[in-house]
Amino acid sequence: MSQQQLEHVFQQWQDNEAQAEEMIPLLGKLYRQYNVIPSLFGRSLINRSVTRILKNHRYVRKVEGTELTVADTLPMVRAMTELDLGPAHIDIGRLAVAFKHAGESDVRAFLERELADIIGGHDASGMGGEPQDVVLYGFGRIGRILARIMIEKAGGGNLLRLRAIVVRGSGDDLEKRASLLRRDSVHGPFSGSIDVDRERQALIANGHVIQVIYADAPAEVDYTAYGIDHAIVVDNTGKWRDREGLSQHLAAKGVAKVLLTAPGKGDLKNVVHGINHATIGDDDRIVSAASCTTNAIVPVLKAMDDEFGIVHGHVETVHSYTNDQNLIDNYHKGDRRGRSAPLNMVLTETGAAKAVAKALPELSGKLTGNAIRVPTPNVSMAILNLTLERGTEREALNEYLRQTALHSPMHKQIDYVDSPEVVSSDFVGNRHAGVIDAKATIANDKHAVLYVWYDNEFGYSCQVVRILQHMSNVRHRYLPATP
Repeated sequence: MSQQQLEHVFQQWQDNEAQAEEMIPLLGKLYRQYNVIPSLFGRSLINRSVTRILKNHRYVRKVEGTELTVADTLPMVRAMTELDLGPAHIDIGRLAVAFKHAGESDVRAFLERELADIIGGHDASGMGGEPQDVVLYGFGRIGRILARIMIEKAGGGNLLRLRAIVVRGSGDDLEKRASLLRRDSVHGPFSGSIDVDRERQALIANGHVIQVIYADAPAEVDYTAYGIDHAIVVDNTGKWRDREGLSQHLAAKGVAKVLLTAPGKGDLKNVVHGINHATIGDDDRIVSAASCTTNAIVPVLKAMDDEFGIVHGHVETVHSYTNDQNLIDNYHKGDRRGRSAPLNMVLTETGAAKAVAKALPELSGKLTGNAIRVPTPNVSMAILNLTLERGTEREALNEYLRQTALHSPMHKQIDYVDSPEVVSSDFVGNRHAGVIDAKATIANDKHAVLYVWYDNEFGYSCQVVRILQHMSNVRHRYLPATP
């Protein structure tokens, strides 16, 4: 490559950086002024760096086969800021690809047609509903990630207000609580600032005052004393998993509903968003968000059953170790879990295969499952070994899964990657319930094996927030609409 060619390539990169820099405040305006949540084929564009925006554009070429640059999307973003849009999730990548394929030249005219339903629909109140108070009961791994996500989303008409966290203790550990939210060995630093208000016994995260309440039992808390009412309590302790135990929260003043971040027992609805969340009724006061593994596999299993039919199958989960295991060998009431988590692969049971039937009754009795805990702190994999009613081959199966990840109503749940180099750490922070690894797919007529990565902390927490939004009657418009 000549010196002139090298300089041209570098200049092109700098031009792209400049356009991405110009795009950032426009994206912020859409988000904060119009409650428009912009993305690029499911990749959020809010609070993203210049480099991340450019990488998101490159992702489009990998999954869609269409070259898309900031030169294609910047004119769209500019035009959108002038259209007085109503609240919605808008995938600018999908719009830009459609615009290129249509061969049109007038961006504004194209957007006026594609976004006609929300133009002139701006509502300063966001999604048109009332803000929903949310309380996190427990502040462990899932609790802190939920806090991060809700604080991040607070500016886009989300209407979920994180008002308090409830923990055990005496009230002298605010600094430690703040530090754990501020720094995370897996997910990195908190995006913003966190201050401790000792007088109010609260954390202030990016301007949000989060009351810290100390209690030993759910029913002893009076949330109304803190100005919190009709709240949804998210129990992420895992201590109670049935209706009787979780009903203790409903005995507390100011609580309207309870969401459990673990598989529910008995008659509790186990909900996987994108699959059966519509079954949540206004009279459902206690709901389970199932498990991270159930959330990862159910959307993929539904996609497979819809297209090919599942006769039977086995789910093997390769799962990162969790907080209920021991760092070194010590007593544990569970089989094998007493052995050192960082030093061993630990064979254990999983209820995910049976739990699938609660979200997909048509698969009841068709799946078996086991789990292997491995010495990684986050990101897991589910291996789906399936016998199908209708045969297929690898290329056709991967293409179907790619289209499902990009264009189906489950595009928030299913992601897709086709790279020979990805490993578990590459999926830290992925917001989908599960990610299909296309290079690993095996298909031979009626036998298929799928490998599904999932961030068992962050991806699962995103699913929990989606259920929270549904329980709060927060209804987002998604444009352009999926088939």
